[in-house]
Amino acid sequence: MRSELPFGEKLRAELGVPARGRRLDSSPRSRVWRAELSGTPVVVKQLVDGPEATERYDREVTALKLAARVEPPVVPALLGTDPDARVLVLEHVDHRPPGEDWVTGHATALARLHAATGPDDTGLLPAWSGPVQGDIDSFLALAATLDVPEPPGVRAELEGLVARLRTAPGHALLHGDPCPGNDMHSGGGVRFIDFEQSSLGSGLVELAYLRIGFPTCWCATAPPAPLLHAAEAAYRATWREATGTDVPDDLTDACAGWLLRGDALVQRAYRGTTDHLALLPGQDWEWGTATARQRLVHRLGVVAAMTGDGNGRHGAELRGLGRLATDLRRSMLTRWPHLRPLPRLRP
Repeated sequence: MRSELPFGEKLRAELGVPARGRRLDSSPRSRVWRAELSGTPVVVKQLVDGPEATERYDREVTALKLAARVEPPVVPALLGTDPDARVLVLEHVDHRPPGEDWVTGHATALARLHAATGPDDTGLLPAWSGPVQGDIDSFLALAATLDVPEPPGVRAELEGLVARLRTAPGHALLHGDPCPGNDMHSGGGVRFIDFEQSSLGSGLVELAYLRIGFPTCWCATAPPAPLLHAAEAAYRATWREATGTDVPDDLTDACAGWLLRGDALVQRAYRGTTDHLALLPGQDWEWGTATARQRLVHRLGVVAAMTGDGNGRHGAELRGLGRLATDLRRSMLTRWPHLRPLPRLRP
């Protein structure tokens, strides 16, 4: 594998000649090696040719530079780049098996990452993009296919939701895929990797991952309530310490937004290719730790609990969605009684 290491003259001039290159597992969108520079281990990552490869590379480089402001670090150090070959050279982080309460450290590091940017950084990364009108249409069409009546006014509620998410304030540095596996647990704390989908926006949309079941991740899991509450509290306390401001209490909109997105039922390579909610009545498919129907049932339960009693400002604005989520979840469990809950979150 050494001859494949994409370490051109530019990087050799800056960093030296690499040795002991060894290919590591990675997504289909990249190639990753472990190598050594003057006896020090490093990671070499190359984004392969494909749709938006240059954009994904630019996002990752920009996000890593922005995140480098944070001390203690929440990302590996970026040691060198070769834009022509779409190569990054990164500090190697020794990953340790996390403890049972790893999600608390994950949430703490996520808050520190989010706090790395502010209003002056607008435009350095794309703005976060949420659900759109097509997601509303697909979600309501799924309910109709499963013979679940649409509560009066629910379409207007969902249109209001999409509008609120589109204009939600915030300049947080969003990872784009803050999943177990994209966090490295080391003696110095958690460091995040793989920023190809990074953006700027409201940190609530990624804090919601813990509650809604890690929607863009292969490892859809549900933390026990005490651990969930501890992790969310750790995020809020860390954000307050870093920024001097409070995180809004209401995660309802963020969780409801993830519920609408059928593309959050499949891995990235299949997103944007078809209406995945339309496929779900006729087939179920596995992705990582759960099936698509398991994922959706979990999200429906979360949103139903957050909106059904009208608690919170946005809960009151989504009462019709709460009734629809409750009825749709009941219909799915009646049709497919063998659906199991998401697995409990484990290290």
